[in-house]
Amino acid sequence: MRHRVAGRKLSRHTQHRELMFRNMLVSLLQYERIKTTLAKGKELRRWADRIISLGKKGTLHARRQAFALLRNEGVVKKLFDEIVPKLKNREGGYTRIFKLGWRQGDAAPLSLVELVTFAHPEEEKKSRIKRAKEVLEKVRPKKREKGQKKEKEKVKEKDKKEKKAKKEEKGTSKEKKEKQKKKSSGEKE
Repeated sequence: MRHRVAGRKLSRHTQHRELMFRNMLVSLLQYERIKTTLAKGKELRRWADRIISLGKKGTLHARRQAFALLRNEGVVKKLFDEIVPKLKNREGGYTRIFKLGWRQGDAAPLSLVELVTFAHPEEEKKSRIKRAKEVLEKVRPKKREKGQKKEKEKVKEKDKKEKKAKKEEKGTSKEKKEKQKKKSSGEKE
């Protein structure tokens, strides 16, 4: 019988198990949801509830205790500044677990553990007509107005004139160099 035996060992040594749950807890607080096995998720729920209760104290000592467990300043800051204020009026049950089915390799039951405050970023749902129009706009070339055609033609003409001017400058510079060579050779002779 397992009377008064709390927690799951998960076939791991104590140090391995504690480090694994620390890492999972940091990931849970950082991303606000993680996917794991059901047994690990149920045990992680206990760790998360403890650390959030510690965060609710809000004292310097509580911050130091949280840092001693999490070992990540950014996550501790997020815990005290963002997560705990959302859960201020809640007495417990800071996480929820959804069962996801079984893992393909070993048929382990999977679960999604997330904080109660997690909110999905809602995307604006578009009708089929709007989506079709967006796709067509990307595919077909845009129609140009008459004014835009004239402007583009003007730009092309300016580019041609600039190219001609550069060619002429190159030609005159070559001629100048040749004249200088003749003068210098004439002076020597």
